[in-house]
Amino acid sequence: QVQLVESGGGLVQTGGSLRLSCTASGTIFRVNDMGWYRQAPGKERELVARVYRSGYRNYLDSVNGRFTISRDNAKNTVYLQMNSLKPEDTGVYFCYADVVRSGDGLRSSDYWGKGTLVTVSS
Repeated sequence: QVQLVESGGGLVQTGGSLRLSCTASGTIFRVNDMGWYRQAPGKERELVARVYRSGYRNYLDSVNGRFTISRDNAKNTVYLQMNSLKPEDTGVYFCYADVVRSGDGLRSSDYWGKGTLVTVSS
């Protein structure tokens, strides 16, 4: 199986910074794209940022210029550096990874972490 473990959430004041980390482990042959979604209370889950194995990245418009996603392919780890945080960034942040498991050929599946809470106080 494949497991994703997130860390780095917490409480921060407006304008502050946090860094989230997520590591995928298990029977992994290759990790394709990785990224972060978030879900605020009463709202749908939305894609915050994604990074492909090539390094290509895309961001939610509202975080572009404030958040930076990066990855370490050797460690199957993705990071999200969040600066200039705003109260509207509050939510549970979920890591995902599109993984090709060992022995599965080229077939890939999405795996998810359990989420880490980010709270930005005004």
